[in-house]
Amino acid sequence: MAYEVKGVVARSKGAPVTVETVIVPDPGPGEAVVDIQACGVCHTDLHYREGGINDEYPFLLGHEAAGTVAAVGAGVTNVAVGDFVILNWRAVCGQCRACAKGELQYCFATHNAAQKMTLADGTELSPALGIGAFTEKTLVHSGQCTKVDPAVPATAAGLLGCGVMAGVGAAINTGAVKRGESVAVFGCGGVGDAAIAGAKLAGATTIIAVDIDDRKLEWARQFGATHTVNSKQTDAVDAIKGATGGFGVDVAIDAVGHPAVFEQAFYARDLAGRVVLVGVPTPDMTITLPLIEVFGRGGAIKSSWYGDCLPSRDFPMLVDLYLQGRFPLDDFVSETIGIDDVESAFEKMHSGDVLRSVVVFK
Repeated sequence: MAYEVKGVVARSKGAPVTVETVIVPDPGPGEAVVDIQACGVCHTDLHYREGGINDEYPFLLGHEAAGTVAAVGAGVTNVAVGDFVILNWRAVCGQCRACAKGELQYCFATHNAAQKMTLADGTELSPALGIGAFTEKTLVHSGQCTKVDPAVPATAAGLLGCGVMAGVGAAINTGAVKRGESVAVFGCGGVGDAAIAGAKLAGATTIIAVDIDDRKLEWARQFGATHTVNSKQTDAVDAIKGATGGFGVDVAIDAVGHPAVFEQAFYARDLAGRVVLVGVPTPDMTITLPLIEVFGRGGAIKSSWYGDCLPSRDFPMLVDLYLQGRFPLDDFVSETIGIDDVESAFEKMHSGDVLRSVVVFK
């Protein structure tokens, strides 16, 4: 029997989202239906609404979510009804060339549910990142469910499903920050602050936050930044070198995804340092760098996909650290809202008033 629920839908490019009736089918083989308890409002959802991902409207938005498994289909063994789970968009296949090399975090053939959720008139919905969680229930592939300790609040846990994991993973997994190293993070929104928190967790001793908003720089200090640079007022590269004995940082993380910011990150690192791009650029963006500088500085230039995370490994670890009081997940939650407030949350996101608005379901 299908489920009839309410969900947030983007029908066309740039149009305000609407709350509509969504039909969620019973789970088929390998699928699960999840009762959503909380879902963060991420920039990626806004990109979907604006047509920045693709044009497969209408979209069922929402993907940073946690909830309880309500039903499972045939053959599902990794989760059971009643399990508290965080949803992810990297359900590894176990068979592609990345998985065959043991690099499951780069799986090139991740799974989504085979069935489609629809509007009441039968129109098929495209779920954001294969999840679609601004809704009371959603249908996903069971591999998109990661069981974690239910002691963590859903409002905090769900953020691991995208933004927080992307930032933490950019520091720990992609950037491989080590104890005693120096790190600069460009852009202090949710992802950037998560990268700062991840660098602190990894033992970095100098963590430099760069942004053009003093309010965001103050937030960055709360997550572990030891230095702050307002790049609207000060040359960021000079300031970073000044804070690191003139050398630059071991790891520079671009959490903005803009050519000018990436160039700053490139020049702000020490010799043999690592540059990590985790901010998402638009398709039209290009960058030009002197090849001799790429060669002469050594080190590595890396892109971070989803923080190069493996949900089955990283989600439970970060939840455990949260429960130990060592990782401040709650601090990323600026406000909790209802399902009718997503459009206003997008407006607050534009103005930089929040790190994360989180939709809470009764």
